[in-house]
Order: sequence, then C-alpha cells, then structure tokens
Amino acid sequence: QVQLIESGGGLVQAGGSLNLSCAASGLTFNIYGLGWFRQAPGKEREFVAATSRGGGTTYYSESVKGRFTASRDNAKNLLYLQMKSLKPEDTAVYSCAAARRPGLFGNENEYNYWGQGTQVTVSS
Repeated sequence: QVQLIESGGGLVQAGGSLNLSCAASGLTFNIYGLGWFRQAPGKEREFVAATSRGGGTTYYSESVKGRFTASRDNAKNLLYLQMKSLKPEDTAVYSCAAARRPGLFGNENEYNYWGQGTQVTVSS
C-alpha cells in the first residue's frame, strides 16, 4: 500500500521560511515522478514543483520559482520542499504526489498517489 505523509507545515510571517517533507512508503521511490501541489480555500489545486527521477532536474510554477526548492533523497524515500520569502498568497494545504513513471509532471492527472496534505499559513 502506497503512503505519502507530509510534515513541516505551520504558521509563519510573510518573508519567512518553512521546510516541508514527504515520507513515502510502499513504492519503488526512485522510479516515481514526484511533485508538490497546493490548494487554497475556495480555489482549485495548483501545481507547485516537480522533481525528476534522480532529483537533478526540477520544474516550478511561475508563482514560486526562485523562492521554493524541491529536492528528493531516494535513499531515504523523502521528498522536500524548501520555501523562502513566503507570501500570504502561499497560504494553502500542500500535498505531495507520486506518478508511477519517471518524469516531470505539472498536470495533476499524471499523478497516481497523493498525501493528505499539510497546512501552510502565511500571515501578513
């Protein structure tokens, strides 16, 4: 059974930083495409970042490029999202996702498994 469990969310002031983690189990981690998505209240889920199979290539939405860094540790089955210079508009539930094939995917329909999410709240 595949499980993705996020952690690291919380409340932070604008301009601050947070580091999210996603622990995966039940899958062959190093062949899965991995990504981060977020959903703010009343809005659709949106793509945030994706990492390639080996973690050497990343892909970001324009809204977070230059502020967020996605990475993965295949030896530990962990996916990370470092978030800096946070803005109130970054407030959302952040979820990690896994696709059953390697690649960089910005479309949520490419992903097969999802975590429950962790709340990130940025105060102004």
